[in-house]
Amino acid sequence: LTIFIGLLAFCYFTKSLTGAYTKSTITQIERRFEIPSSTVGIIDGSFEMGNLLVITVVSYFGAKFHRPKIIGAGVLLMGVGTLLMALPQFIMMSSTCSSDNQRCLKGEAESSPTWVIVLFGNILRGIGEASIGPLGMSFIDDYARPENSAFYIGCLHTLGVIGPIFGYSLGSLCASLFVDIGLVNQGDVTITPQDSRWVGAWWLGYVVSGLLTLLAALPLWFLPRALPENPQTSKLDHPSSQHKHTLSITEIAKDFGPSLKRLLTNGIYLLYLVYSVLAFNAFTIVITYTPKYLEQQFGQSASKTNFLIGNITSIPSVALGMFLSGWIMKRFKLSLLGSTRLMFFSSVTSLVCTIPYFALSCENIDVAGVTVPYQGSIEVQDISRGLLTSCNTDCGCPDFQWDPVCGQNGVTYISPCHAGCNSTRGAEQNMTFHGCTCIQSWGLTSGNSSAVLGQCSRETSCTKMFYIYLALQSLAFSVIVDPALKSLSVGVFLLVSRVFGGIPAPICFGALIDSTCLKWGQKKCGGSGACRMYDIETFRYLFLGLISSLRTISYTLIGIFAVLIQFPTVAEKCKANHNSENKITNYKRKCKSKKQNNNSESTTTIQKTL
Repeated sequence: LTIFIGLLAFCYFTKSLTGAYTKSTITQIERRFEIPSSTVGIIDGSFEMGNLLVITVVSYFGAKFHRPKIIGAGVLLMGVGTLLMALPQFIMMSSTCSSDNQRCLKGEAESSPTWVIVLFGNILRGIGEASIGPLGMSFIDDYARPENSAFYIGCLHTLGVIGPIFGYSLGSLCASLFVDIGLVNQGDVTITPQDSRWVGAWWLGYVVSGLLTLLAALPLWFLPRALPENPQTSKLDHPSSQHKHTLSITEIAKDFGPSLKRLLTNGIYLLYLVYSVLAFNAFTIVITYTPKYLEQQFGQSASKTNFLIGNITSIPSVALGMFLSGWIMKRFKLSLLGSTRLMFFSSVTSLVCTIPYFALSCENIDVAGVTVPYQGSIEVQDISRGLLTSCNTDCGCPDFQWDPVCGQNGVTYISPCHAGCNSTRGAEQNMTFHGCTCIQSWGLTSGNSSAVLGQCSRETSCTKMFYIYLALQSLAFSVIVDPALKSLSVGVFLLVSRVFGGIPAPICFGALIDSTCLKWGQKKCGGSGACRMYDIETFRYLFLGLISSLRTISYTLIGIFAVLIQFPTVAEKCKANHNSENKITNYKRKCKSKKQNNNSESTTTIQKTL
């Protein structure tokens, strides 16, 4: 049993590591495949899709077969799916020898959406993960002593929290490396990790985590079906015993309908279910798009944000919150009502901590023709028209180009051509552009009309706000607790929360993010690519406003839930008091009756004596 728990813990570690790494690569995948955020949301939600396809079948039928081998097969499928997610990079690397023009003439870039392979690989991960939780927990429950099973399960969940720390750290490392590592010299790359065109080695982490997952799967195939040293083993594996306790499909279906009806007509349970869906939507949006929000809002690199999320703020704070919630519940022996009150108090405290987020903002950088007009031109109304003005009309600059340079006037231009530059000096990252006529139009002399590669830096106060945001986020996450409400149906709860929370949230919010895009990129063979620049003010209000709204509604529902479940408690007390009063009344009646009998006997004795 110890070996099984150790292997299962390693499986929990690898699956949570891969899941966190996937969240950390959202921006990199978007830029690599030139796809919008809504499409990346589909890729992210595909894990839940694959999981829901088989979890019911695996949970029911898997318990009747060799559980360690079925878990091993699921983990093996997870490893294959993870490695498959890295495959598009090698396909794209093999085609780098062909010129872009030749590929476009063949229609390769548009007819071969390689991101679908990433989608399919994530679906396989979800299918494989379905066997780990239900079958692993049932195996421990069957063969562990009751007093030890809770400890073993706690160890598994602990490693499930540690995994994301390593996942985000791996994401930080890979994001700092250029995507074509091994083919391109890192020093020859002219853009930096802060650039909106930077694509890190997103595929490398999938190779590492995929190999670790395969390593975790193999030993499970060599474990026995049952543990003979446990006296329950013979009962569990005996064919007649299984036949006796196994219901037919007809019997299961006959009982399933009424049971589901009773569950769905339970008003208190439905209220908690709606709360869970709303809260899970907010959580999914936060965990999926926080790295992207920090990158866009505060101008930080993906490498830095992933490191801070995984090691400083979110994940350690969540672990602390889980520990505190467990300690408080054990220390004060909280009931269902007490657990609900603790959840409501901690949730409201967390919501209050997020209010200052709205004030922690940075302004859009000044981009000529996008966020600010060219000097002397009218206010920007249409970006496609606003990019061209008298200083660059004769340059023949393409509208779709995004190769930003920072002028000495502090304004970013989407390309040297749009800045009106006519000469260059230096090479690679040290390249500078001179004779930029659009910069001269701001009143600068010709000697000061130069530009350097990359967007202009944000103000210093923006970096300070970034760290304040992280500190508040750490505090908000640390007070979030979710005590287990065991009286509710966990199965339907997980199903509904995943279907209506885990799948639509990243897709729908991804589409909302796309609506804030100011400048879209273009694929090599034409067509809209990934967004190069967002309206960060609108992005901020959408991101924080939607999350705060979902949390406010959900926490209001949990407050109502706490009030409703209090009524049965009051009713039980009244019933207990009523029963006590009845007992006292009956006791008085017995005493009175006994006293009357004694008086009657005394009278009879006196009469006989006389």
